Amino acid sequence: MRLSHVIGFDDAPFPRERQAPVLVVGAVYADARLEGVISTYVRRDGDDATRALAGAVAGSRLAAHLHCILTQGIAFAGFNVVDLQALNRELGVPAMAVMRKAPDLDAVRSALLGHVPGGAEKWAIIERTGTPEPLAGVLVQRAGIDRETAAGLIKRLALHGALPEPLRTAHLIAGGVVRGESRGRA
Repeated sequence: MRLSHVIGFDDAPFPRERQAPVLVVGAVYADARLEGVISTYVRRDGDDATRALAGAVAGSRLAAHLHCILTQGIAFAGFNVVDLQALNRELGVPAMAVMRKAPDLDAVRSALLGHVPGGAEKWAIIERTGTPEPLAGVLVQRAGIDRETAAGLIKRLALHGALPEPLRTAHLIAGGVVRGESRGRA
């Protein structure tokens, strides 16, 4: 399976004390070339990340060409959890959450079940998605794509470090838009 057109989504930095919508940026790549940028907003600790990503992709002129969706982690804007299986079903393309290091799942579970509205459903989504698995130098949760194909895609798109270029670019753009300049490790 050739997966040449890939979008990577990452959320922008946001102040923890504010409840304003949080920017999410998607960088669309055709192999190693940036083809476009998509953006949407999600609620901090909300439950709209899956709908927002699906809507942003489906409403884009780039949708017909996409072969895979990558997210920087399984949640945006705090605990707004992305349902990779639902994204895969709704858009008909594989979906993967990619991260550099393993989340502390015990701490995530405790926070979700003890402090976050809708936390039980969000935790159920994380459990259904499965534990992040090491793959091509990063950790991955995946839906609609086998391990070998996922590893090949990540290796092919990791041009300047461990993260696939669509995620690295989305991170830089999101930070630059919100802060006026990108910073930190992409």
